[in-house]
Amino acid sequence: MSATVAATSQGPTKLQLLELLAAIGTAQWRDFATAAARHGLTSTQAKVLAQLEGPVPMRGLATLLTCDASNVTGIVDRLEARGLVRREPSPADRRVKNVVATDLGRETIRRVREEMQATHGALDTLDQAESATLYALLERLRPTLEKDA
Repeated sequence: MSATVAATSQGPTKLQLLELLAAIGTAQWRDFATAAARHGLTSTQAKVLAQLEGPVPMRGLATLLTCDASNVTGIVDRLEARGLVRREPSPADRRVKNVVATDLGRETIRRVREEMQATHGALDTLDQAESATLYALLERLRPTLEKDA
């Protein structure tokens, strides 16, 4: 804990927590982008693969990436050309195209996540109890942060 936080009996301020979350998020994203690049992927292409736990509509990907739907088309075109994703019609509305990760796409994003050396190294500094505590705290924050996403 830093001297500033340790010196206060009330713990860190929200600003200190936000700055720490931002720094960790930035470092994790940089690590993700580096690992993705080793597989010939841009960070955005890897992010798309990471979002494909199941079929996702093209428009849904645009929302997740906070970009225009026309940008998603180009990203998906490049992933599809490499055999990492495929488009398929939505069973609910055949006009809607879903994006689905292929086996190769799922394997590639799994390897990207495994190769995030800086992030794995940082997490390795935590003991089992600290890992469990961090997980519980992040799980508690996640629904609130994702509800507006």
